Amino acid sequence: MFKKILIPTDGSPLSAQAANKGVCFAREIGAEVVALYVTQPFAATVGFDGMAAAYAITDEDYDKTAAEQANKYVKSVLDRAETAGVTATGKVVSNFNVADGLVQAAEDYDCDLIFIGSHGRSGLSRLLLGSVTNKVLSLAKTAVLVYRVKPSDKAL
Repeated sequence: MFKKILIPTDGSPLSAQAANKGVCFAREIGAEVVALYVTQPFAATVGFDGMAAAYAITDEDYDKTAAEQANKYVKSVLDRAETAGVTATGKVVSNFNVADGLVQAAEDYDCDLIFIGSHGRSGLSRLLLGSVTNKVLSLAKTAVLVYRVKPSDKAL
């Protein structure tokens, strides 16, 4: 059924838990995994209104730090896949919008499923905080499996 599963990570406990479940799912169905981290360009993190001058960081410093962080988070998913005996590759992409980056990566790397975690927020917190998962659901042209972390799982 599914041959290549995109598993995004942002390094949070939620995404780590979802990634673990995604790797287990891939093992059960005999699929390979593409572990993905989406970085955002420096301008996206500080705005376009000159606020960068208020930060003592350069584009190059930001890019280096973002790449190190991305590689660390992707490696944790790759390590989990290796332990589970699942074929996996790691990718890091950059996009101003994380959801757009995820959806584009799924297309670029020929993934037939996106396995993504969700906090399961509702009401005002969902409205204020937004939801990458919700945006992925609305943009994706491929199947999306949403893993909802249970309250007892959040500490794992």
